[in-house]
This record gives sequence, structure tokens and C-alpha cells, in this order.
Amino acid sequence: MQKYSCSFLEEKMGEGGQLIDVRSPIEFNQGALDGAINMPITSFQSLKDDIDNSKPVLLYCRTGARSEMVKKYLVQLGFDQVHNIGGLPQFAGC
Repeated sequence: MQKYSCSFLEEKMGEGGQLIDVRSPIEFNQGALDGAINMPITSFQSLKDDIDNSKPVLLYCRTGARSEMVKKYLVQLGFDQVHNIGGLPQFAGC
């Protein structure tokens, strides 16, 4: 998995990036990255239409495993600017 940095995150957000937390609502409410929206993996199929395919998509969860599954799903749907930035802990200082 590619390593992402705070500067990459800031750059993509500056380009209109969509920061998506695929953890459960309980996990999300315990703390999330600034600007993130919660789209739990368990209900992602019904929420995917809210994602703009013309803008970068930045996915994360706790470790990067769930967000990797969602990335593969979005790529299959034709999204081409999808990044699994990994787990929340690595961006805690951003």
C-alpha cells in the first residue's frame, strides 16, 4: 500500500477532495479527521451515489483494510481518483 502524508492529504483536499471515513458511526463519533464524512462500509452501496467522480476520493478507516475494500469497489465502478490513505492514527497530527 502506498504511504500517504499530511501534505498529500492537504493538497488533495485543496483540489476539492472528498475525505471519507468508512468506519462505523460509533468509531466516527469517537474521533475523525477534520472535514471527513462518515460513509460506513456496511452501507456504502446506498451512499456511493453521493460521491463526485470528478474529484479526488480519500478513504480511510482504522487500519486501512476496510478502506482498501471500498477503494477496489469504487475503482470497479469507474472511479479513477481513489486513494486509500490508510488508517486514522497515521494522520492524527495533520
